[in-house]
Amino acid sequence: MKSPLQKIKLNFEHFSNSGKKIDTFKMVLLAVLFVGFNTANAQSDLDNNDYKVFSAGAHLKNMHLWHGFVVTPGPMLATNLEYNSRNSKITLGVWGGTSFGASNDVTNKITGENVAAHYQEFSLYTKYRFSDKFFIEAVSHNNFTGVEERGDVLHYWSYDKTQGYNFVDLNFGYNITPNTLLYFATIINGGSGDYEVQTDGSLENSWTHYFEVSSKVWEKGDSSLSLFAGGAWSFITDKTFYTQGAGNLINVGATFNKDLKLGNYNLPVGVTAMWNPEQEKTVLQVDFTIF
Repeated sequence: MKSPLQKIKLNFEHFSNSGKKIDTFKMVLLAVLFVGFNTANAQSDLDNNDYKVFSAGAHLKNMHLWHGFVVTPGPMLATNLEYNSRNSKITLGVWGGTSFGASNDVTNKITGENVAAHYQEFSLYTKYRFSDKFFIEAVSHNNFTGVEERGDVLHYWSYDKTQGYNFVDLNFGYNITPNTLLYFATIINGGSGDYEVQTDGSLENSWTHYFEVSSKVWEKGDSSLSLFAGGAWSFITDKTFYTQGAGNLINVGATFNKDLKLGNYNLPVGVTAMWNPEQEKTVLQVDFTIF
């Protein structure tokens, strides 16, 4: 009889477009998921009337930012669905985003023409909290915007780095104070264009690293202001997922949060001013938390 982890691996390979064995690094996420489920099931049944095993959320944004990137420049809706363990240590979830209208341009590799595409993403994530200060998380990002528009066949479970829409990162977060977070992320074994072409034509993967410091510097009533700064580099290749050359500062800015009262309804709003020094890009994101 096969173990639960073996069954998960076989199902994962079945849906892979290549049908080949998923390498060790791409199994990191599945291993964390497996451990998370088993740990959660082994917990004692604590008496907590406030415990909600499942939760969901929705955000309406004028654009979507991520680690100094403008993922999509147009209005979009982001949603998530989570499982949370009773002791609040484990979270397993899915995150999705879609734009209103075609706000991303891609190049069709057959015709060479620019084609408008809707932003589409469906990602998997899991988090384990060692304490109130320290956590680890794994994320399998799947931004499949414009895959078919550029002339490729969409294979959701494909991690072929040259297709450019699936990659896995492993992240650590530590709150050095209640208001200050240190966040370290590593894109594992390349993926989504995170590689260099060698002189012999081979592809060298880059383990891209990203480090960010964010801190709440002001708060009054239901309003607050946070500052953040993040940079990317790689110990292996010159190019990184975030930069075209060597490591660089790529994500600097501030976020103002406020709760708007609309009758009996409370609408949290976040306004983020972001500057990417390498791309010489400055944008303003507005984020409404619907629920």
